Amino acid sequence: MNRILLILLCSLTLFSGCAVIPPYTPPETLVPDAWPTGPAYRDGSLTDEPVAADLPWPEFYTDARLRAVIETALANNRDLRLAALNVARAQAIYGIQRSALYPALDATANGSKKRIPADISSSGESYTAKQYDVNLGILSWEIDFFGRIRSLKEQALQSYLATEEARRSARILLIASVARAYLTLAADQENLRLAQTTFENQKSAHDLIKRRQEVGLGSELDLNRARTQVDIARVDIARYTRLVAQDRNALNLLAGTLQPLTEAHLPADLASVAPLGGIGAGLSSMVLLNRPDILQAERLLKAANANIGAARAALFPRISLTTTIGTASADLHNLFTAGQDTWLFAPQVSMPIFDARLWAALDATKAEREIAITQYQKAIQTAFREVADALAVEGTVDQQLSAQKALVRSAAETYRLSDARYTKGIDSYLGVLDAQRSLYTAQQALVAMNLVKLTNQVQLYAALGGGAR
Repeated sequence: MNRILLILLCSLTLFSGCAVIPPYTPPETLVPDAWPTGPAYRDGSLTDEPVAADLPWPEFYTDARLRAVIETALANNRDLRLAALNVARAQAIYGIQRSALYPALDATANGSKKRIPADISSSGESYTAKQYDVNLGILSWEIDFFGRIRSLKEQALQSYLATEEARRSARILLIASVARAYLTLAADQENLRLAQTTFENQKSAHDLIKRRQEVGLGSELDLNRARTQVDIARVDIARYTRLVAQDRNALNLLAGTLQPLTEAHLPADLASVAPLGGIGAGLSSMVLLNRPDILQAERLLKAANANIGAARAALFPRISLTTTIGTASADLHNLFTAGQDTWLFAPQVSMPIFDARLWAALDATKAEREIAITQYQKAIQTAFREVADALAVEGTVDQQLSAQKALVRSAAETYRLSDARYTKGIDSYLGVLDAQRSLYTAQQALVAMNLVKLTNQVQLYAALGGGAR
């Protein structure tokens, strides 16, 4: 017993404090502190609105129908539910690892009978040996002198917190995905209505030209040109009908409900969607450090750092203790009588002498930390690029939108004048056809540009961490 205590004291003196988790120092972010500036970026866009992370999603998405769809998705989406279950699992694993710091108390009861033959009996006579015992104690509890279990506990804690950040990231992604799907459906609904209107106009023009051709005032060429435009509109009607159906399917999947969303939840066009709330990016790009996916990467980095402590501790002695108290007797009815008590005290020290795997494991944990640092820095760089791209769109989209609206007005006037000249017999139908094509293309581009503006606001809100709460 004295020798064991001496070994314990020597081990503590020589090695105590050597195996600890390396101090954590946040790595460089490797991105500029300030957001990019230049012709593509709007002056004042960084400070004149509330920061996205401080604006709850119901205040950003002001459209009541869209909010209802988002609420449905948050309650029913399976991806978000899976993320929540991963958090619960990581929390339970952390609880298991934390419990390893404390001894586990076990109660055991045993009974046995054994016949001893005469030829091996010390008395030369056969007999039946009986033994009964009941014990309460600690079985092989590792005393964490060198921080191995504490390092593993810290690793489990950081992994648990990383899954919580992953859940918040999944929430942001889900809200943004629902909003984009909703806006895409609105745009395709608008394109479908535009194609139907164009078809009706072209059908009327075709019928008029056909009547003129029948009385000798129109040519076969003009009639075929008009029929071509009717067929193009029919193709677009079929295409946008398909896209609207697929958009609804995507939105239903995100919502996660058994029954499809009703018409009351769906937009008629982009104009029917209430404007989105205003947000700013803040003065510094350091706001990105609070984005859930970046916090997740940092938690994983801290977990990798804690693994180094566990790998270091594996190189030092491992001290465990087994101790029990109880009662034992050869007769069951005497088991709990006075004088039958027993006890056991059995400390154990295991000292690795040569195991190359332990040193290789330490090298592996150091490499894993470098990998986690690189992933953390890449996550910040990716986030910076996402915000910068969204800010570039924000700074230019209004100019594009204004120019596109002017183009639609010019194309509409050109079409009106061309149609009037054709009706009066001054010009051929080819001029009307070209003007109508230009107008139809410009109208489709205007719908696309409106969609770009709205989806970019959604992207900027999500890229800045909006929707995590």
